[in-house]
Amino acid sequence: MVRTTTAMIAALAALLVIAGAAEARKPSTKKAIWGPVEVNGVSQFPIYRDLGAGIYKTVLEWNHVAATRPRHATNPADPAYEWPPELDRAIEEGRRYGIQVSLTVMWSPRWANGGRRRQWAPAPRHYARFLRAAARRYPSVRLWQIWGEPSRRANFMPLPTGDATGPRRYARLLDAAYGALKSENRRNRVIGGNTFTTGDVSPKAFIQGMRLPNGRRPRMDMYGHNPFTARRPALRKKPLGFGFADFSDLDTLARWVDRYLGRAPGGGRLKLFLSEFTIPTDHVNYEFNFYVRRKTAANWLASALRITRRWPRIYTLGWIGLYDERPKGPNGTPGDEVNRGLLDWTGQKKPAYLAYKEG
Repeated sequence: MVRTTTAMIAALAALLVIAGAAEARKPSTKKAIWGPVEVNGVSQFPIYRDLGAGIYKTVLEWNHVAATRPRHATNPADPAYEWPPELDRAIEEGRRYGIQVSLTVMWSPRWANGGRRRQWAPAPRHYARFLRAAARRYPSVRLWQIWGEPSRRANFMPLPTGDATGPRRYARLLDAAYGALKSENRRNRVIGGNTFTTGDVSPKAFIQGMRLPNGRRPRMDMYGHNPFTARRPALRKKPLGFGFADFSDLDTLARWVDRYLGRAPGGGRLKLFLSEFTIPTDHVNYEFNFYVRRKTAANWLASALRITRRWPRIYTLGWIGLYDERPKGPNGTPGDEVNRGLLDWTGQKKPAYLAYKEG
């Protein structure tokens, strides 16, 4: 089975290379995608090009790059830094296929957060210095996402439910990151907030609480949100309430952003950077409390992309990820894995593949 799967994936990528760029969808920044750089040595970027994705999303894990404290933190050549080779390959493949790379920079090393676990907020100055080093190491990267889902305790601490401690700590991190990245290149675009549908702190409460010690709003170019949903996307639908925001509530989220965060530093309203979106299929799984049929997922994805394409307020919609997870049961039988892919785990196209490609 492993040989068959590997051969199928390699054949799909090779077929797309042979087909050539003329038959592939032109990359669009309206569509982003998460997935592997390679599978068994085969680049997956021909598939991303075929899908028309203009942005490749991945995470830069600070705690792995700088497990020990660098002496010259803004110098990417400092011996303490261990930059991931896979990211170099992603940037090179992105350049080859006309796809830009966007980085979510998160997880703090113990030396930067008081010896705590990786989700604990670091000192903003340490984070800012690392971002300057990263911007120098990857000068072609223009889209920088400041942490991922900091409204979730598993991702960001401290995060008490009843006060604004977490959002305020995050605001300091974000503003310091903005200054660092802009000092390296004014064309760098900084994505802040990065909430998701619900959270230990709701999106509305997190947005309201994002304030600097002087009371000002933190600087950012776009507001990030992951609008996972258990209903077909349609902005006319009734809001979820409770300060939550799924895909159908993005118009409500935009009003919160306008009211509490104001305009981008360069003027204009903050666009919405929808970093992660997926619709699980087939069966119960360990990550989401719902799943749908494959055709239903394709229809919902088509609706989401239609809204994304037509509404200028949305900068991009990121699908996570390319493949379903490998079955966890004995002999490859279905378990509680998440079937979130546009391809199944063997590389076969699901209905959502065409929906994404045509969207």
